[in-house]
Amino acid sequence: MAKVLSALYLIYASLIFVVLMFVTLPFFLLATALLPPLQGKKTGLFFLRCWAWAFSLASFFWIQTQNKHLVNRSVPHIYVGNHGSYLDAVAVCISIPQYFSPLGKVEMAKVPVFGWMYRRIVVMIDRSSKESREQSVNALKDAINQGQSILIFPEGTMNKSEKPLADFYDGAFRIAIETQTTLMPFVTINNRNLLPRTAPLKAHPGLITTVFITPVDVKGLQLEDLPQLKEKVFRLMEEAILKHS
Repeated sequence: MAKVLSALYLIYASLIFVVLMFVTLPFFLLATALLPPLQGKKTGLFFLRCWAWAFSLASFFWIQTQNKHLVNRSVPHIYVGNHGSYLDAVAVCISIPQYFSPLGKVEMAKVPVFGWMYRRIVVMIDRSSKESREQSVNALKDAINQGQSILIFPEGTMNKSEKPLADFYDGAFRIAIETQTTLMPFVTINNRNLLPRTAPLKAHPGLITTVFITPVDVKGLQLEDLPQLKEKVFRLMEEAILKHS
């Protein structure tokens, strides 16, 4: 019986996702097509936030945010968070208090409807292509130089293991050092329980908590400091997940 109810709930949440996406899509496309690129992207993100709030309320995947006061909204940050569920896209839209350019896998652009919005706001990366990796890094650096924050999931993909975190890629930390931009680590709690990547039929409503951790200053760091910086952020995030789970 529990499996049947979970399946029905997943169908309901998926329908809400699609319906709200279709409602948001015209406003999003108009904003990104008619406004100057930077303003269009910011306005598009505003509509995505409206979509995320509506989906959260209607699907009963509720989002709360802790320690938002740690974010200095007057300067750009490199947000780095854990990635364990499709719900993370909803959580970051609601929780991150600044406009930001996210890094995402190019494969997601193929998803119907969602992909139309995805390719207009996400810096896409094909990790199998060196050229794509270089282009995405340059695009993220350009965003920072324009005063925007960026978002990178340093695990690279959803964590399907039993560990709190998968191993980190270097990208976010290299960009932080090369642009001397403060890292803003955060963790999303309970996302993997509410909509497991490996067992979506176990989906159920509940509360997701986004917890911002102390900012990590990179001023004066060189590329040879990258391994220590990556390890420091990994430990901060791992400890936060274990503490709040």
